[in-house]
Amino acid sequence: MSLYSPSIEKLIESFERLPSIGHKTAARLAFYILNCSEEETNEFISAITNAKKNLKYCSKCFNISDTDPCSICGNPKRDQSVICVVEDVRDIVAMEKTHEFKGVYHVLHGSISPMNGVGPDDIKIKELLARLMGGEVKEVILATNPRVEGEATAMYLSKLIKPLGVKVTRIAHGIPVGGDLEYTDEITLTKALEGRREIWFWGRSKKSSWFFKLILK
Repeated sequence: MSLYSPSIEKLIESFERLPSIGHKTAARLAFYILNCSEEETNEFISAITNAKKNLKYCSKCFNISDTDPCSICGNPKRDQSVICVVEDVRDIVAMEKTHEFKGVYHVLHGSISPMNGVGPDDIKIKELLARLMGGEVKEVILATNPRVEGEATAMYLSKLIKPLGVKVTRIAHGIPVGGDLEYTDEITLTKALEGRREIWFWGRSKKSSWFFKLILK
């Protein structure tokens, strides 16, 4: 028997459908909403309704956007010859925060996972291959997550893309900045070794020469 009224119980159940939300958290959210003013509640409802009504998938990269194409695909300053492939829309946000990538994206909306019944036809692989047929794309960066499903998806895509004459690269995985080797697991260390690169000195300018003299004493 529920200790709450049917209306409150229904609201709690609705919040429980959200990812990573348990019963206690759902109850807290439900009572928070109930304690809000009518104006705040209407704003919350309006935000959800407007998002569902106005947001759509970009027809090129399948990012979620108010416009089609999205602001990234429609930006003439972005390098259309380089595509970064990610699993989720939120991965684009993470990449954009670096301010380093100047190309465009392709969102797969998932990864290949036989255990979960997700195959190549269930994610946006065909759409990616269609973008490569025009001959404008020179490089595809596979930025799927470094787990079993992400690695399997990256390998599958690599086998499909390489015969098209497009350069395929994989983002490096390894030890995070500030991490210690002592506490790093074997798989991460293996990936770090695989992604190693040659060290290049900054240059021989007068401004930097004093630094090298200091550390090389």
